[in-house]
Amino acid sequence: MILGGMPDIRVVGEATDGAEVPAAVEAYAPDVVLMDIRMPRVDGLTATSALRAAPEPPEVLVLTTFDADEQVLRALRAGAGGFLLKDTPPAEIVAAVRRVAAGEATLSPAVTRKLIAHVTAPMPAAGPDARQDRALRRLDTLTPREREVAVALGQGRTNAEISAELFMSVPTVKAYVSRLLTKLELNNRVQVALLVHDAGLV
Repeated sequence: MILGGMPDIRVVGEATDGAEVPAAVEAYAPDVVLMDIRMPRVDGLTATSALRAAPEPPEVLVLTTFDADEQVLRALRAGAGGFLLKDTPPAEIVAAVRRVAAGEATLSPAVTRKLIAHVTAPMPAAGPDARQDRALRRLDTLTPREREVAVALGQGRTNAEISAELFMSVPTVKAYVSRLLTKLELNNRVQVALLVHDAGLV
């Protein structure tokens, strides 16, 4: 009802659980999948991960009542372009669908606070961190300039801010971001930011 009344949005299909998602996506070729987390058989996070691993996948916007830290991070690491709680006002849900369709990340305020708390928490002092080691190895494949752009993304900088900070044009920044996503095999800026934070670079 919320989405169907919008002139620029068309609801093309529906699935009752995560197991039905691949066939529904193949049949209807949506631009955006609105994904719940808690579903029978295959949960939304598993379905998101499988969906985003496919060639030319649709964007995924997770909409759920469940906002535990680990669920938020799993959704974002799986490639979801956004994470909203079901108590988000209808107008904001519609706006989020449009933003995700345009390739922009979108998070509800509560989720943003959780994400900020996670990435600003101190790294464990004792012993090597396997996730940090993996992240550093992946970032070692970047050129020094690509690494600078990646760190700026990890600091939450916009394209315009990166442009001013690194003395490059906005189109050049966009080209670097696209190159980073391809080189690191990631789906969006949020995943680059999480990787940089995992590496302990910000």
